[in-house]
Amino acid sequence: MMKHLGGLMRLKQYCIPDPRAENIDEILLDEIEAGSRVIDLGCGDGRLLHKLREEHECFVQGVELDMEEVLIAMHRGVPVLRADLDNGLQGIPDDSFDFAVLSQTLQQVRHTKELLTDMLRVAKKALVVVPNFAHWRVRFQLAFYGRAPVTEELPYQWYDSPNLHVMSMIDFQELVKRLNLRVIKELPIIRDRAVDHAWAANWRAVSVLYVLERASEVSHQ
Repeated sequence: MMKHLGGLMRLKQYCIPDPRAENIDEILLDEIEAGSRVIDLGCGDGRLLHKLREEHECFVQGVELDMEEVLIAMHRGVPVLRADLDNGLQGIPDDSFDFAVLSQTLQQVRHTKELLTDMLRVAKKALVVVPNFAHWRVRFQLAFYGRAPVTEELPYQWYDSPNLHVMSMIDFQELVKRLNLRVIKELPIIRDRAVDHAWAANWRAVSVLYVLERASEVSHQ
């Protein structure tokens, strides 16, 4: 009996859904105005930027480190700068864009605070999608099976995962306050939908979209 339970506990491991799922692209598209200047940090294969350019007539720019992804994005006709986000955005002038997008990448960079600050140096608004490691399934797994979650797209164990940081909605809210940034919108993503003012969001949301702005920008309005 104990042997059977031990095997069950080893097998049970919760996977956070694919962070590059197309439903997240659609949620981001809803927040970006047509004709905007958009930079996507960690743009991957350029799918989101291609949609923004073709469907919203946006001026787009991607930043990506993985060379294979860069080539795919370029094949789509998306302009991409190959760069490591941990080196910052020094080559990008202030206020060059209306929106800076960082989707499911913040947990993988080393200099989290610096990158968030830099996003709102180069753009008026930042759209940041982060995984919520306080989801109830993650809590249940840690409490009853003692297993760390992995994503479907990045199926690594804790010792070789590119996810350097884990965070909850509460953790991210505290960081934003510490950086003196303003949350314009907080949209928990629950069952593939962005739900405004969701109840028990820190338990139910797999990911969260934050629309951020410099606090000084809001105070002058």
